[in-house]
Amino acid sequence: MSTIVQTLKTIIRRHNIYPEFTPFGILTIPTTPNPSLLLHILNITNPLNPSQFKAFRSLHSLPETDQDPETELAIKLQNTLKTFRDSATRKIELALGYCCPTVTESLAFNVLRRHRSDWKSAYVFFNWVVKEGEISPGSDIYNELLDILGRTRRFDELNQVLDEMSKRAGLVNEETFGVLLNRYAAAHKVEEAIGIFERRKQFGLELDLVAFQKLLMSLCRHKHVEVAETLLHTMGRKFGVDIKTMNIILNGWCVLGNVHEAKRFWKDIIQSKFKPDLFTYGTFIKALTKKGKLGTAMKLYRAMWEGRCKPDVVICNCVIDALCFKKRIPEALEVFEEIKERGCAPNAATYNSLIKYLCKIRRMDKVYELLDEMEAMKGSCMPTDITFNFLLKSLMTADEVDGVLERMKRNGCEMNGDVYNLILKLYVNWDCDEKVRYIWDEMEKNGMGPDSRSYTVMIHGLHDKGRIESSLRYFGEMTSKGMVPEPRTEILANDMNVKLKEGTKSNV
Repeated sequence: MSTIVQTLKTIIRRHNIYPEFTPFGILTIPTTPNPSLLLHILNITNPLNPSQFKAFRSLHSLPETDQDPETELAIKLQNTLKTFRDSATRKIELALGYCCPTVTESLAFNVLRRHRSDWKSAYVFFNWVVKEGEISPGSDIYNELLDILGRTRRFDELNQVLDEMSKRAGLVNEETFGVLLNRYAAAHKVEEAIGIFERRKQFGLELDLVAFQKLLMSLCRHKHVEVAETLLHTMGRKFGVDIKTMNIILNGWCVLGNVHEAKRFWKDIIQSKFKPDLFTYGTFIKALTKKGKLGTAMKLYRAMWEGRCKPDVVICNCVIDALCFKKRIPEALEVFEEIKERGCAPNAATYNSLIKYLCKIRRMDKVYELLDEMEAMKGSCMPTDITFNFLLKSLMTADEVDGVLERMKRNGCEMNGDVYNLILKLYVNWDCDEKVRYIWDEMEKNGMGPDSRSYTVMIHGLHDKGRIESSLRYFGEMTSKGMVPEPRTEILANDMNVKLKEGTKSNV
């Protein structure tokens, strides 16, 4: 007998709700109680507010859709967690048990992915799954939860989950290691990241060069390049450094925008026993172009054509993008034709660079010519979601959005968080409130948000429209979900609160 039925029996006995007896005097209850009964029980154990009552009733009278049963069930669980988010944990568990008598591994993973920006709902759901005991969560579920907790800086809960994982052999894997490194480094907990690396053997994982490179990459990705280079010099010999390891540090300095240190490290590579590869050249050329040193980058690019290591499409794309950025679009188009003649086949990124800047100068005839060419070339040239992002940004009215989305769908590009947030921003700017609500609901239904970016769009967009109270409402909802606002958003919210208080005082 399921936990939910046992719980309902206990509550029914205690409160004498709709008792039914067999001829032998034994209390019985339907294994699938109706929503009205559960609503009544939930009201007794912990009264529902009107919005919860309405939301829960409507949730269980939704019309059937063409989605697969698991997705429908995941959406129901998602909506239940949303409805009861601020309720007592036991109340949430009762509601979840009613929605879903049986949990599978794939269903649990699906629900967690829908709460990537809401640690509390994800954590309560996970604990409920474990407590029910119908499945023993595998590495994928644990890793997803660790990522959610790390993203929202809930490290106490993260450590509790990691401790539980450690008790089961083989549960901690390379993905777990990657998640922990990334989330600790992102939170600037450098010592903890290094500590996790040093504990690999405790988890049954090899302490080798590949693991060392993952540590360096995580540190560099989150701007701890100096620490990463120090580790390279102090620990590198133990693992046997290669050109890939050197490239990680070079890329770290380049992404950080520190060309001075990048040049120094480039010279170190040239003077070492390692020979630069395509990634080394590409990384350094990109850094030079980003800092406006296009002349030096072009010399290195031209020298590559004459040397042993010929430019690949990634390096060519970097040069084209840099020329476009400097508004040297005719020259960029010349390089575009030149690389095709030299046998370096362009890809979607090549076209995207040109389309991006042609959209900015409203050369829409050339944009759609290139788009037609991408569709005709197919393969690696097929349009991507990035292509359509640039097209969406170039739109002038809300009526044009559906046409772009239709072409996007025709090309096999699926909606993702970036596209949803971009469309959300457009609709906010155009004052299309109904469409804003529609996109917000669609994001939620498809498990792609709303995330911190969505809330940032709403907070700043509504503020710009003078709708301060609405903006603050979204800020409150964002922080209540454990999302960390950007500094600029926090400053804006503080300013809005001050203005509201001043306005209140002046009206007294």
